[in-house]
Amino acid sequence: MVQDVYDVKGMTCDHCVRAVTSEVGALPGVEQVDVDLSTGEVTVSSRDRLDYDSIAAAVDEAGYELVGRDTK
Repeated sequence: MVQDVYDVKGMTCDHCVRAVTSEVGALPGVEQVDVDLSTGEVTVSSRDRLDYDSIAAAVDEAGYELVGRDTK
């Protein structure tokens, strides 16, 4: 299992959390998505490391902006 932590700009409410969770969670290989609204961090657990551009596109589709990543 791989965990990546992404910084997402623009999330302000529970709707934001649901939108990002839904879009990122629909990507192939994603096992779990945890969104921390207070920090803007999105933790994505997946079988294999996901392509950054795929995550960025999913976050964009939800209406927000991916601004960084920390890998664990």
